[in-house]
Amino acid sequence: MKKISLLLLFFAITFNVIAQDKEEEVYPQDVGKKTEIKLNALTLLAGKWIDLSYERLIDEESSYGISGALNTDTSKNSLHYSLTPFYRRYFSEKFARGFFIEGFGMLFSAEDRGAFSNNSHKTETGFAFGVSVGGKWVSKKGFTTELLLGVGRNMVNSNYNDTVGRAAISVGYRF
Repeated sequence: MKKISLLLLFFAITFNVIAQDKEEEVYPQDVGKKTEIKLNALTLLAGKWIDLSYERLIDEESSYGISGALNTDTSKNSLHYSLTPFYRRYFSEKFARGFFIEGFGMLFSAEDRGAFSNNSHKTETGFAFGVSVGGKWVSKKGFTTELLLGVGRNMVNSNYNDTVGRAAISVGYRF
């Protein structure tokens, strides 16, 4: 009976040590890599915007960055450009990935197109504050994929551009 008890105790200690090793596993994309560069594929394909982002990781739960968008076809959309600084908070056990909430500010220039007048194309500059939610996945080699959806309120008086949207299906690289 003593041999069986000792054998069970040995297995319990062994499994406990193995379980602790797996919990503390470090992924190569997390060691010393705190910078990400991303391209928004959604706006490039659907809206003909070039939207690039830079993100700097503060720690395993937060980051800050800036995104810049430039519209290459203003006949289809009223947006000319936008510059969007943001702060993110991640809610995952892994290093700066998974579900996140983002607060952002957006400086933008857009045409203030009237709903019933085709000849009023006044360009305005606005600034909006907003909130986004999203998710990020990172491969072992450091490639990233990100989904993002957000909305903001324009703080500048405008007749037609009261709200701004933020949507992304981004691909990038963490280094």
